[in-house]
Amino acid sequence: MNILSVESSCDETAVAIVRNGREILTDCIASQVELHKLYGGVVPEIASRKHIEAIYGLADQALLQSGLTRKGLDAIAVTYAPGLIGAVLVGVNFAKAAAYALDLPLVPVHHIRGHIAANYLAYPELEPPFICLVVSGGHTLIVDVRGYTDFRILGTTRDDAAGECFDKVARVLGMPYPGGAALDRCAKTGDEDKYPLPHTKLSGNPLDMSFSGLKTAALNLIHMHEQKGESIDVPSLCASFSKAVSEMLVPRTMQALKESGYKKLAIAGGVAANSRIRADFKDACEKLGAALYTPPLSLCGDNGAMIGSQGYYEFLAGTRAGQDLNAFATRSIEQPYE
Repeated sequence: MNILSVESSCDETAVAIVRNGREILTDCIASQVELHKLYGGVVPEIASRKHIEAIYGLADQALLQSGLTRKGLDAIAVTYAPGLIGAVLVGVNFAKAAAYALDLPLVPVHHIRGHIAANYLAYPELEPPFICLVVSGGHTLIVDVRGYTDFRILGTTRDDAAGECFDKVARVLGMPYPGGAALDRCAKTGDEDKYPLPHTKLSGNPLDMSFSGLKTAALNLIHMHEQKGESIDVPSLCASFSKAVSEMLVPRTMQALKESGYKKLAIAGGVAANSRIRADFKDACEKLGAALYTPPLSLCGDNGAMIGSQGYYEFLAGTRAGQDLNAFATRSIEQPYE
């Protein structure tokens, strides 16, 4: 089954064709990074306009690279939530038009479900159930993946997402957008113990997290040095910050894995590309005797292939949308499309 899939939830326009949920025939992405660097972050209105400019050409490119014709497609899948509402609407409207014109089923896909499904593309042997940590610029979730379309949130951030904090600290340090990747590179030469940073403890759910205090502490440290006219050891601050974030994510995720009784852990999302976090999870899983699934860097960020993979399993579950499909800025991963 060949699914043409569309992703436009933020600043990446992506169209892919995925076969049977596991094989990438083509994954075409138009990045807006260079444009948004001018502003230090994503400008929603500009992102939406750039999606409009790119999406039709990407669809033609995807078909050309796959060697398929339009008659070789079996369904259209699209991200319908969550994301920047204007950006998501571009993808949704294109997908609705394509499904109508080609008389194909339209499959709505939750963006975070797509991030989890990126692991199916990298690991053909991976099947639910397993625990997945989703860490991106807008989301930090520990998810019990009970089935391909059955998800339960075990823990989440109560304020900022981990990726958002990486980008904010990097921006204040003068690093180019996207800041998380630049911070990770810089951290590799730093002393992770030079700047002790706080670890927030929360009441209630022990698997929940909070990153706003950590972010504020790092920013205050930077501003304090600036006010005193002192230079700060940037690589060491980056290393210390990465260590603190990892020490928030890893113990809670491993606790969820132990309590689930599963022996499989996946990580997904843009922050899953962070080298420190990947290394710490590798060590933790080796100690526990659990299998760790980490998607290649090309599948950590937003891409169309992950939407095609999850779209396949949503299709098998009977998920369909009509021409009244709408976009949503927020929506729980647990909530099925209705």
